[in-house]
Amino acid sequence: MDSPQRFRTTVLSRTQPYREISEVGARRHVPRILVIDDNPDIMLLMQELLATRGYDVVAVPDAVQAEAEVHRQTPDLILSDVIMPGKSGYELCRELKDNPATRLIPFVLITGLTDREDRLKGIECGADDFLNKPIYAEELFARVKSLLKLKDFTDELETAESVLCTLGLSVESRDPYTEGHCERLAQNASALGRHLGLDDESIVALRRGGYLHDLGKIAVPDLSVTITNTPTAAATRTDCAKAKFLCWHESCKW
Repeated sequence: MDSPQRFRTTVLSRTQPYREISEVGARRHVPRILVIDDNPDIMLLMQELLATRGYDVVAVPDAVQAEAEVHRQTPDLILSDVIMPGKSGYELCRELKDNPATRLIPFVLITGLTDREDRLKGIECGADDFLNKPIYAEELFARVKSLLKLKDFTDELETAESVLCTLGLSVESRDPYTEGHCERLAQNASALGRHLGLDDESIVALRRGGYLHDLGKIAVPDLSVTITNTPTAAATRTDCAKAKFLCWHESCKW
């Protein structure tokens, strides 16, 4: 039998290529920035400045085209003027922040308004930051870099959530008689939370719990196959129960 040390080495060697592929993919990703300004000179200036730092920049003159661009390909960051023809930057920001699909995109309001009430209005709309006109390149670069780093962290957390939910579904796939069990439980738990008047954060937690409630079974081998009537059967069952509890405990920490 292979020693534990040899087994760990084998696992590490097998997972190393996947880790390297993930790192290469992250390095190749070019942040996409959406610039919205009805002033063509400012729009062109920001586009050229950001392009010098290697960003993929798309510039549009109004909120309508901006919405179309967001739906076409989700940007990593949005820089928007406040005063524009038609829908204002405040309105666009509020709509995107109210949409679960776009609420995590960092949104920066660019304004020449210096009144305190204008900034409070932007904060209430959900703006992540502000840029004052005239725009200085150093300040632009610093704010963009900071918000893109925050977006990367957010994306990593979303990826981790997707992986955990997939692991939960993989448990379900081991038993053909429980098909759809996790999805049904997640939906029912969410419906119960809404019926009780819980807030959105609690409802999301209930939905996640529906997918993750059986996560500990991943570490438990199928007892009907691996455990026979041998003197070690009881000890094997005990080990499986311990493994299940430890996995459940770790998933609850998340």
